[in-house]
Amino acid sequence: MSTAWDLPDYDDHEGIHLFAEPKSGLRAVVAIHSTTLGPAFGGVRFWHYADSAAATTDALRLSRGMSYKNAMAGLPIGGGKGVVLASAPGIAITEAQLEAFGDAVESLGGRYITAEDVGMSEDRMKVIATRTRHVSGLPAAAGSAGGDPGPFTALGVYLGIKAAATRALGVADMAGVHVAVQGVGSVGGSVARLLAADGARLTIADVNVDRARALGAEIGAAVVATEEVLAQSCDIVSPNALGAVLTEASIAALDCKAVAGAANNQLATPQDGARLQARGILYAPDYVINAGGIINVSLEYLGQGDRTEVESRIARIPDRLVEVWDEADRIGQPASDVADSIARRLIGRG
Repeated sequence: MSTAWDLPDYDDHEGIHLFAEPKSGLRAVVAIHSTTLGPAFGGVRFWHYADSAAATTDALRLSRGMSYKNAMAGLPIGGGKGVVLASAPGIAITEAQLEAFGDAVESLGGRYITAEDVGMSEDRMKVIATRTRHVSGLPAAAGSAGGDPGPFTALGVYLGIKAAATRALGVADMAGVHVAVQGVGSVGGSVARLLAADGARLTIADVNVDRARALGAEIGAAVVATEEVLAQSCDIVSPNALGAVLTEASIAALDCKAVAGAANNQLATPQDGARLQARGILYAPDYVINAGGIINVSLEYLGQGDRTEVESRIARIPDRLVEVWDEADRIGQPASDVADSIARRLIGRG
């Protein structure tokens, strides 16, 4: 009989915790990848999965990504992730399930700190916080760290896209640079607005067509179908929806100079980084460029700075990308592999 140890994305995780609370109907997975640098920190997402193995795989991949992200951001925290399984698509999480998840987090004794992710919100974090103190991303006073991590993630991605444009296109600003944005929710929509304010030319897509059309009208962006956006002839592709969108087939169809976006786990397989490199497409490793949100909520939880400090740390994201790109050029390896090697050294697994 196979176990989580047999899943391809198991990476010597320190713990995989399964929770079920029959009264509320909660079914959840918390994966703790590493606590070498500090408590495992990572958001919880509410999502409908095909089966429990898919949910566990998602938690494993995301928790490993959080270890790498937090290490590369220079944060004194490890990597973990929570997923709460929706019973069907479109079903809302209940208050009782949020409370039960808070109890689950509390039972881990501070080894895992949770925060907002897909399908969650500040208000839902507040409910979880009634059952555990090991939660972040709570509403914050003006000028303080904390609150919705989305805008902070978007800021880091925006700065990373500008760095990618400088590197791949040799431009000093974004005026006239054509960016194809996949996913215009909280993060992707904010990224698109920031780029539009800089004079970038935008093509956008979202599974919520009405949302895409409304944003397109607001910022003057062209709107295309989600299945078309990655193959747009453009300067930069920015994936900001769910992961595993960069596959052998989609990479072959890319018509751009760089890929830089907020989505987690953009590469469907480890080999896809080499495919991007072979095509001469600059890649911004996702967990380096999208670290703004975790920088915000971790400093909130640790009490190590205000919003000014958060923004100062986010401003260093382009420097980390340049470090990765320089090393990739020096040794002739894909940027994704180089970032992984640096992160693994930082958590003592190099």
